Amino acid sequence: MPRSVNAVASRARRKKVMKQAKGYFGRRKNVWTVAKNAVEKAMLYAYRDRKNKKRTFRALWITRINAGARMHGMSYSQFMGKVKASGIELNRKVLADLAMNHPAAFKAIVEKVK
Repeated sequence: MPRSVNAVASRARRKKVMKQAKGYFGRRKNVWTVAKNAVEKAMLYAYRDRKNKKRTFRALWITRINAGARMHGMSYSQFMGKVKASGIELNRKVLADLAMNHPAAFKAIVEKVK
C-alpha cells in the first residue's frame, strides 16, 4: 500500500507562511526554510512588542503629564498624588491628552487639586 502524505494540507500550510513572508527582502520571501524562520521570528517580535507598546505609551503619558504639571509649579508625583486624593477618576491617557491638547482644562484640574 502506498504511503499517504496529506500533500493538500502541507501545501496549504506552506502557502500560508509564504503569504505572510510577502514583502520580505531576498530569500526570506521565496525560500521555504528561510521564510519559515523569518515569519516565526516576526511573530515572536509582534507578540513581545504588543506588550512593550503598553509600556511605551504609559511612559509617554507620564512624560506629558509631568511637563504639564511643571508648567503649573508641581512635579508629576505631587500632581498624581493629589489627583488620587481628591477623587478625580481620570487615567493617565486622558490627563496626558488634556495636558497636550487642552491646556485650559488641564490647568483647571491642577487648580482643583492644589
